[in-house]
Amino acid sequence: MTLIPTDPGGARIAEAVQAARLYYFQDLTMAAIARELDVSRSTVSRLISYARSSGLVEIRITTPQGRAPQVEQALCDAYGIRAHVVPVAESVSDLDRLDKVALFAARLLGSFFDSDMVMGVAWGTTLSAVGRHLTPKRTHNAHVVQLNGAGNTRTTGISYASDIVRGFAHAYGARPQEFPVPAFFDHPETRTHLWRERSISRVLALQDRMDVAVFSIGAVGGQVPSHVYSAGYLENEDVVALRADGVVGDIATVFFRGDGSWDGIALNERASGPFLDRFREVPRRLCIISGEEKLAGLRGALAGGLVTDLVIDDLSAAALVAQQATAHR
Repeated sequence: MTLIPTDPGGARIAEAVQAARLYYFQDLTMAAIARELDVSRSTVSRLISYARSSGLVEIRITTPQGRAPQVEQALCDAYGIRAHVVPVAESVSDLDRLDKVALFAARLLGSFFDSDMVMGVAWGTTLSAVGRHLTPKRTHNAHVVQLNGAGNTRTTGISYASDIVRGFAHAYGARPQEFPVPAFFDHPETRTHLWRERSISRVLALQDRMDVAVFSIGAVGGQVPSHVYSAGYLENEDVVALRADGVVGDIATVFFRGDGSWDGIALNERASGPFLDRFREVPRRLCIISGEEKLAGLRGALAGGLVTDLVIDDLSAAALVAQQATAHR
């Protein structure tokens, strides 16, 4: 647990920090803290809750080597990743499942994004949900950059993607950098020429400096479809071409096959998302998954070495482990 330095001019912040120090560092009970501060127990409870929700306190759980839960350890052994499995009741809806996974991912993200870092964010249904749960954290000289354009033939997509990027940046006191280009260009040569423009190359250079990339896997189907498939980004002929190319999913609107390969997929030549060979060089690549309909895409991403950290619901994680075991029989 870490107490974040704060502005001492805020009376409530100062009280919250004091209560948190007594609670976490001195192991005092709520009643003892109430006597120490001459306030009620309910006030102490509110102060500690405020300290957690406002980012004054960070709580980290570490797992001893070799002592991870069974499913997490199985994923680590199979794919060489850091896996975080989120328990979710079987009776909840797909939307509630996504929300619980997004909440966990938001708290985890705050534990390894810090000052002087660059975070790349892919827009979409899952990242929008994560953004609603981010806990504020003070950083300095940090940047949040959009990974791919969001415009299409029906809408600019700017406000949707910008809201996500700015929400992440605001939570961490970072500088937001939108990427005001289409998700897919009509012609590959348009992207080639535009990438030479100084205003665009500046964004690309920031992407090349990423310390953390946060994304989900785009997939067709399920009660919570991926935004790229549900919001008019792909024409019917695009979907047909993707199926012919054996595509199983995408990261930031760049597509890949079940074996993790992405070369020779025609639509990638027109995509504004990151080149996946360079994307693999990002030190930390956090993938957030909710729902078994994304498992085919997740397996492809894992096969391509595109994921270092995974947050996934327990039912999907168990299914992934079972599929891995079956594939190696």
